[in-house]
Amino acid sequence: MPQYMLLLYAPESEEQEDRWAEMPLWRELTESLRKAGLLVANGPLHPATSATTVRVRGGETELTDGPFATTKEVLAGYYLLNCADVDEALRHAARMPTARYGSVEVRAIMNASEIPDVGRVHMNGQGAGGG
Repeated sequence: MPQYMLLLYAPESEEQEDRWAEMPLWRELTESLRKAGLLVANGPLHPATSATTVRVRGGETELTDGPFATTKEVLAGYYLLNCADVDEALRHAARMPTARYGSVEVRAIMNASEIPDVGRVHMNGQGAGGG
């Protein structure tokens, strides 16, 4: 069964208490996904201000405090689900409370057979994941 990553984006807010007040909704949703055998993993993330962005340029490692980009919405958490197809994943994404005040990005996880054979395919001289 294909896996789908649901990335939860929300405005970074000082009113975190309001978000935590939704915990009963999140628990109910999470338990329903678990009982249906769809939930692989999930979790909230610490605030974007706690992030460190890592880049390697010219062989040198650069560390930057904070997220990669400054945006109105930040990555707040994720769900990894086993779904029959993208339509099922989208139905569950619409159930996320974050969809009401932020957004939920749905992306399929590549399985091993979809990853190019680096021996046959060259990605601008970089290996898989290079950029």
